[in-house]
Order: sequence, then C-alpha cells, then structure tokens
Amino acid sequence: MPARKFVLIALFVCLIVGCGSSPPPEPVPGLKAFVGATVMDGTDSPPIENAVLVVQDGRVKALGTAEDLKVPPGAETIDVSGKFITPGFINFHGHVGAARGLESGPDVYTEENILSQLRLYARYGVTAVNSMGGDGEAAIGIRDAQETADLDRARIYVAGSVVSGNTPDEARAEVDANVAMKVDFIKIRVDDNLGTSKKMTPEVYQAVIDQAHTKGRRVEAHVYYLGDAKGLLNSDVDIIAHSVRDKEVDDELINLLKENDVCLCPTLTRDLSTFVYESVPEFFSDPFFTKEADPAVLEQLKDPERQAGVKASKSAQQYKKALEMAKTNLKKLADAGVTIAFGTDSGPRTRFQGYFEHMELDLMAEAGMTPTQILVAATGNPARCLKLPELGLLQSGKWADLNVFSEDPSADIKNTHSLESVWIAGNRVPDK
Repeated sequence: MPARKFVLIALFVCLIVGCGSSPPPEPVPGLKAFVGATVMDGTDSPPIENAVLVVQDGRVKALGTAEDLKVPPGAETIDVSGKFITPGFINFHGHVGAARGLESGPDVYTEENILSQLRLYARYGVTAVNSMGGDGEAAIGIRDAQETADLDRARIYVAGSVVSGNTPDEARAEVDANVAMKVDFIKIRVDDNLGTSKKMTPEVYQAVIDQAHTKGRRVEAHVYYLGDAKGLLNSDVDIIAHSVRDKEVDDELINLLKENDVCLCPTLTRDLSTFVYESVPEFFSDPFFTKEADPAVLEQLKDPERQAGVKASKSAQQYKKALEMAKTNLKKLADAGVTIAFGTDSGPRTRFQGYFEHMELDLMAEAGMTPTQILVAATGNPARCLKLPELGLLQSGKWADLNVFSEDPSADIKNTHSLESVWIAGNRVPDK
C-alpha cells in the first residue's frame, strides 16, 4: 500500500476512534456543575450572569462566571442556560406538623406528617423552616438527621412548646423543659388577641428571656402592639415575630431594633389568612396553588355559611385593617435599614405551606420593598438572623440549597411562581 494512502487511512481511523486522545474523565460521585444561569447569591451583590456553580458532596465548592471558572473534570453538568438561580428560601416563622388539612391537635402531630410537610415546603422552594412553637420530640429527631449530603427535603429548626407560664417560676420551668428537649429557640407570645385574652406581663417575659439566655437559647416573641415591642426590646429579646399592627412604628422602635441588631419577621400572610376566606380567594384558581392543594379542603373553605361567618367576624375585619398597617410599617422599617427576615406563620389550618410563602413575597412587594430586598430577606437575612452560617448564601462551603426559575425574580418578585426545580444539598427535590 502506498505510504500516502496508508497515512490517509490512519488519519481517518483516528478521526473515528480518537487516536491519541485522552479517555473521558471518570465521573466523580457527588460533583455537579450548574452551568449557564444567572445566579443571585443571597446578598445584594449584582447577579452573576452565565455562571458556573460547582457543588460537591452537598455543598457549594465554587461560583463564578463561565469565563473565570471551568467545569471540573468528572462533574455532572446540569444545563440551566437562560435560567435564574437563588438560594433556597428560608421561612423564618412557620409551624410544622400541628395541622393536616382542617384538622389539628396531637393526633396529627406525627413524624409522617412533619416529613410530608417538609417535602411540601421544599417543592415550593422553601428549603428550611424555623418552626416557632408546637414542636415535640418527632421534630427534634428529624432535625438531628438533616446534616447529610443525601438530604432532599426542607430543613427544620424548632422552638418546642410555646412558653406561657403565668408566673416567673412557671415560665422558667417551661424554658428548662424546652432546653432539656434540645430546642433551637424559645418562643413566647406577648399579645391579648385583640383584647380577648390575658397578655404575658413584663415580669414574666423578663424571666423567660433571662432564663433562656442563661441556658444559651435566644427568645422569639410574638407581638402586635408597638408598646410591647419596645418593652421586649428593652428586656433584651432576640427576635420580633410578626409586625407591629396597632399604629405606625416610630424612631424609638427603629433605633432599638438597629442598636440591638434584632431582626423583625412581618408575617403578612398571617393576617391575610384571617379574612381572605370571606369569599372565594383568587388564588384558588392559580395552578401554582392547586397543584398541591387538597380539593376537599378547598370545597370546605368555599362553603357560603363558613364564608359568611368570616365576613361577620369582628377580629377578621380588624386583622384586615391591621394588614394595611403592617405593610406601612414594613416599608418604613426596611427603608430605615432594619433587618427584615421573611416568614409567614404558615402551617396552622388554612395557612397553606409553600404557597403562602410566595404570597408573602408578593405582599412584601405590595408594601414597597424591591425584588432584591425581598430576595435577600428570604435567603441571606433569615440565615444570619437565625445564626445558621451554613445556609442562605451560595458561597463556598455552605449547603447547596437552591431554586431554579425560568423567569427573573429580581425583575419581578411574582416570577418566583416560575419555579422549575429545587435542590437541597445538591439533590433535586422529587416531584409530588
């Protein structure tokens, strides 16, 4: 065979079988690269366009532009070109396991129900929930099992039973019982439910705060009134749960929040839930809601007699007014630089977990917060406020909990409804 013809044949064979080329790298277990999306990292930094997000063993390994960061050899490449990524949302104030549909009580508080609700939260992009009261041993066990790279449901942190002692000694004993159960926080309510119940006194809540701090726990306080919020802040409370709703916040409260570095959780949907069922809500026809909702529960909420009862409820109508005050105060607090942590008080009956979190984002926008402010409030802020340093940000070493959207939530917060996939510890959350 002529030498020239032999060379041509050899070149042709090499083109087919890859003569002299290196074999493809072996896949590296637990190594993934999300490629091509615009990434918001949970801070107010500008989004990273055409990004490469590298995840290894459940944690972020690197984040950068495709120009600066190459996909590591052996990584599973996940093409998210044209998509938008944020950290997973952290619900600063929810309740897990205490209700199922319109049922509530100890019979529904089971490990199965808790896990089911954490999976529901996760399918809506809520990758961690701070459960503020009503938690028992089942939730503690679930929390203790979540520090794993195999996780694919929402994380949970717990406050145990709400401290409600009538005397300082009773309250201190309740704190001790919760601490013995190894809760993450202590929860109290300082509210008279629009004048229908007795409010915890300053003497008692001061005893709770002092005892909790002695035991290394921080205190989350449910409030309604401006005066109570100030009293709690002057008593060194750590977290304000819910908005001030009786009147506009003032400079004194703003300064107390900022000087004490205390976060405030607005929970606008909590007030919405008290009156929205006086008629058939618009969201009952939203596919983003109905894909997860129980039709039997919706039919009960559509009952005309039930709706009439809500419409006639004085407290429901008062909370309707309170919601407008809460939105006014949220705008004022956010503009003043108070740290806002997103939360909903979802979980009790008719407060639909997962979907209500997206409604909360929309209400925060109605209050006047920008999409970027809201996204930070739903990711980086709650992680910092709850002192969860491994969550909330897409930064090296933190858990790879993230949401992928087809539309840009930093342009319009309603685009969170374009949620395409959710990943927890780098694992895709399964569909229902």
